[in-house]
Amino acid sequence: MHTALQEIFGLLPDWLVGLGLVSFAIFCALSAHRFFASMAKRAIGPKRSIAIQILETTSGSSKLAVCLVAVAIVLPLAPLNDDMRNALTHLFAVVSIALVGWISIRAVDLVAARYLQRYRLEIEENFLARKHVTQVRVFKRVIDTVIVIVAVSTALMTFESVKQYGESVKQYGVSLFASAGAAGLVVGLAARPPLSNLIAGVQIAVTQPIRIEDAVIIEDEWGWVEDIASTYVVIRLWDWRRMVVPLAYFIERPFQNWTRDAASLIGSIILHVDYAADVPKIRERLEGVVRESKLWDGAVVNLQVVDTNARTMELRALVSARNAPQAWDLRCEMREKLVAFLQAEMPEASPRDRADVALPSVDHRIQPIHART
Repeated sequence: MHTALQEIFGLLPDWLVGLGLVSFAIFCALSAHRFFASMAKRAIGPKRSIAIQILETTSGSSKLAVCLVAVAIVLPLAPLNDDMRNALTHLFAVVSIALVGWISIRAVDLVAARYLQRYRLEIEENFLARKHVTQVRVFKRVIDTVIVIVAVSTALMTFESVKQYGESVKQYGVSLFASAGAAGLVVGLAARPPLSNLIAGVQIAVTQPIRIEDAVIIEDEWGWVEDIASTYVVIRLWDWRRMVVPLAYFIERPFQNWTRDAASLIGSIILHVDYAADVPKIRERLEGVVRESKLWDGAVVNLQVVDTNARTMELRALVSARNAPQAWDLRCEMREKLVAFLQAEMPEASPRDRADVALPSVDHRIQPIHART
């Protein structure tokens, strides 16, 4: 059969034979893709299901991949010399592998986006949403990294021993492919920081020491977890700066997470007043103004004398709010109103220094003045 086709093709120009074979292969590939896609949609059922969305999103890439495979299959029949045929076949194989990897990444991204549609971060009680968003984002990036490693390794393994570098390229692909396995990740954990951060990302996704939009204090800076990437975490600081921290930091070093289990926080206000201050009256004023504030969550309000020294008493007021920003604003509001209250209605509460001054006795009698001559 192969010999008969070659005899028939021998009667035609080489370029026409090659063009006809490529056109026929592309036609068959597109027809097969259309047929199997329609069968898959019928078998899946609902039009808006995740599988249908994956098929529609990756339709263009999958068509190109199928066409490349078909062209690679018919190339041996084309009237080309062996070097050209082998080079084109290898090129199509590498491009097909790259397309498969790209389709896999797009499918993972689509599944992750579809899964996260049911969770909303803008609501107040969003702990479950932040948990799932963190896990999905970390796992998606880990899976994308693994897909890239496998695709690159597979592409490198298609290179045969050519000239002086062929065998080294092939063996490099084999070693890279092996490093993508779990054993390679575990062994390289201590020696390779990128792999260490990758493992830390998986651990963070599972154990959840931090989540997206968690309020944290790290390196004496306060902010929110804005993004968790494959190897680092972006912290959005209170003054709009961004701090980039390696993932391994959150596994190896201590930090503060203000929203680990709940967003509510207790804020403190410190006042230094004189011993003449009426503490019960100040406490009554605090309770009155905090109930008028929209920032108070209704949970905690308290005022105590926590320390004394030779000059003043130290008062600590405790108030609670729904989250860290509101706790900060509530503290500032209460501090301002309490200071205004002390100035207006209790000026004797202002810190002051006391001293007993003993004046020497003075003889106020008039002494005669004797003139000197």
